[in-house]
Amino acid sequence: MRAAIYASYSTDLQSDASIDDQHRLCLRLIASHGWSEAETYADRGISGASHLRPAYQRLLQDARDNRLDVVVAEGLDRLSRDQEHIAAFFKQMRFHGIPIVTVAEGEISELHIGLKGTMSSLFLKDLAQKTHRGLEGRVRKGKSAGGVTYGYDVVRDLLADGSITTGERVINAAQGVVVRRIFTDYSHGISPRAIAASLNQDGVAGPRGTWGSSTIYGNDKRGTGILNNELYLGRLVWNRQRFIKDPDTGKRQARMNKPDDWIIEQVPDLRIVSDDLWEAVKARQKATRSLAIRNSIRAVGRMKRATHLFTGMLKCGTCGGGFIQVGKQY
Repeated sequence: MRAAIYASYSTDLQSDASIDDQHRLCLRLIASHGWSEAETYADRGISGASHLRPAYQRLLQDARDNRLDVVVAEGLDRLSRDQEHIAAFFKQMRFHGIPIVTVAEGEISELHIGLKGTMSSLFLKDLAQKTHRGLEGRVRKGKSAGGVTYGYDVVRDLLADGSITTGERVINAAQGVVVRRIFTDYSHGISPRAIAASLNQDGVAGPRGTWGSSTIYGNDKRGTGILNNELYLGRLVWNRQRFIKDPDTGKRQARMNKPDDWIIEQVPDLRIVSDDLWEAVKARQKATRSLAIRNSIRAVGRMKRATHLFTGMLKCGTCGGGFIQVGKQY
């Protein structure tokens, strides 16, 4: 029988050697049954809650093309931790007459799908809660919960026990000057688009290379964009939003949390802009929105319209950043 091996691990924190370990265990199982290895399918650093994994999808296609007779894995949770996905995988394999055999559970049946699928789902939920709790504890100490904010450098110090500090940040002096420049220019009536063009013309590197107006203006409700990031005011705001995965596309979508659920900590050492400058920017943002929206209806003609067909639609195939016009010839 042609045995296909599937191996995976979910995060970059896990060792790549995990694939080799799983492969070795599966080869031992294949040899004990007298089967032959057809191919090994491996997904590295991709969540087991997603079915949009390249090797996983290739395994499904090869099963449809009759290129294998049995699927072998270390455990059922290596194939998927999502109840719906593992049940669908089991149905697909059963339809094609392909049994699933794992080192941990043996040959998989409907009973394994029900019990192990439930346990895997509970594991994911429990892991998410523990991760959220750990991040909250870090934020309450005034530390970063992840991600690099423009204007700051990540600090990595070696502690006495040999561990490395996490969540520590200091102001990047050069980027801090740029942040104050953006706030000052906007408070003086310069548009985000003009500010972005000016920064690009001066050769100032942005968070993702070049500057765009959305990077500067962002979304005030979600706290995104340079002008809405309260960290520049010395205030760390966390848990403003949560992410829910779309079951059809597997992509995450943001959902706002209630203000009562937000975690806010004062971090005066990370302040870059003054209260007066911050309030001046907020006042202009409010005035701009009031001008653009009248009686909850967008006033036609009051907002600047794109003059080019593909404005805001073109994205870089390498970094995903948006294209902006930096001159009349481009």
